[in-house]
Amino acid sequence: MKATTQPEQQRSALAKTLHWTAATLSMIGTIWIALLMFVIVADVLGRNFFNSPITGVAEVAARSVVAIAFLQISAAVLNGRMTRSDMLVRVLAHFSPRATAVLEVLFALVGAAVFLAIAYAVWPDTVRAYNTNEYFGVRGVFTVPTLPFRAIIIVGAVFAALAYLAVAIQHLRQIGTPQP
Repeated sequence: MKATTQPEQQRSALAKTLHWTAATLSMIGTIWIALLMFVIVADVLGRNFFNSPITGVAEVAARSVVAIAFLQISAAVLNGRMTRSDMLVRVLAHFSPRATAVLEVLFALVGAAVFLAIAYAVWPDTVRAYNTNEYFGVRGVFTVPTLPFRAIIIVGAVFAALAYLAVAIQHLRQIGTPQP
């Protein structure tokens, strides 16, 4: 049995925390989808059968799609379910597993950079939404603050970047292992 060192135990704890957080965010997104489906169906039924739609469903649904995607993206990255074209990776894997690992590291680092750039780009709008109490909807009819939706984008983007960094570290370890 291999003894684990303190840094390995810390990495394992960090990885477990990241996986748990990503799974929790994804679960919140999944529950949100179920609730959104229920509200949309209730709105359609109310609109068609009772001539009484639920105010604001369209506005909330439009913002929810983006929020749900950002809640679930870190879990997709960590579970290897991020959509991409992997034809080159599969071909390269037959010839050089190390080169494949290097390409995977580069892909993960670019992914982390993209999601950090998204968080950086959304940050000023989020601060402005906080300071000005920004909302969407029609005043007097239906309004919802934009801050929670913007904050979810930042949280999701940061965790997606962390997930990509974890994937990059995983592939870096593959580079250092002897090949059969």
